[in-house]
Amino acid sequence: MDTDDARPGPARLTVFSGPSGVGKDSVIELVRARAPWVWLSVSLTTRRMRPGEIDGVHYHFVTRADFERHVREGSLLEWAEFAGNLYGTPRGPVLARLENGEPVLLKIDLQGARQVKNTMPSAQFVFLAPPSFAELKRRLIGRGTDDAETIRHRLRHAEEEMAAEPEFDTTIVNDFVERAADELLGLLGSRVVVS
Repeated sequence: MDTDDARPGPARLTVFSGPSGVGKDSVIELVRARAPWVWLSVSLTTRRMRPGEIDGVHYHFVTRADFERHVREGSLLEWAEFAGNLYGTPRGPVLARLENGEPVLLKIDLQGARQVKNTMPSAQFVFLAPPSFAELKRRLIGRGTDDAETIRHRLRHAEEEMAAEPEFDTTIVNDFVERAADELLGLLGSRVVVS
């Protein structure tokens, strides 16, 4: 029996976005545990490395001059500046993985997703939504990592991001992280098996 017909479609870039506090990292952690062959793109950043972070795993930590060189050379799929630090996605590693048949997952914010949509419209764009705005607020407060003003800022920004949901191909509601991870995994495709 030919099992090739049962495989998901060819590997492609999946852009994964959603508001702060919606659980993107938790969903990705489960996807990576279940499908280690899914490649998570590692961004460049000019911000300082935090305790516990590993260069090349969490981010590629570069100088501002190095980052600006990447921008000039056009070697980034997307980039943005936040709080005085630059963040961007290197184009070369993403394209190389896709050419090897590996599904690529790119976790970025709305601004970055819009840039990728302009440069790689064939990518699939997945929005992770909370079950409700009240639940998102509860999660942000429950994390205990931000002060009241930061939470208010994140919630204002989340309203803008949630209004952009129709710009995405698919929405996954993160009511249960295991179910959301399964749904995302089903959208990623499979790696090409070379015999």
